[in-house]
Amino acid sequence: MTKFRVLLVDDATEVRRDLGTALSISGELEIVGEAANGEEAIQLTETLNPDAILMDLEMPVLDGYEATRCIKTRHPGCRIVALTVHDYEAARVKAHEAGVDAFLIKGAPVQSIVQTLLENLTQPGQVKGVMDEKSADQ
Repeated sequence: MTKFRVLLVDDATEVRRDLGTALSISGELEIVGEAANGEEAIQLTETLNPDAILMDLEMPVLDGYEATRCIKTRHPGCRIVALTVHDYEAARVKAHEAGVDAFLIKGAPVQSIVQTLLENLTQPGQVKGVMDEKSADQ
């Protein structure tokens, strides 16, 4: 079975570590790299060519919104799932406009994160815009 290659992007080391461990257990996802900001995400996307990126939106140096715009321009097939603490409509709209394929709130169950990544990777034309953990569970 081929695993989907995922890049984790979050400015908190412990978040990247915990997510990496949890997502790897699914057996369907391989964590190929970690970035602490948007600039690192762009650079690693160029060298690692991940299938998907789990992207924090608020980070130092370059935020996830701008990183998403840049990555989607260069790698339109790369699926980007935002994982953020900002659960307000303006953040969702801004993320969607930047090119985010799905939107999850930090604290979402690991299974919801895995499910959202896999849905976006296996059915990209069928996943509609921006989703959250509530709709991922339905």
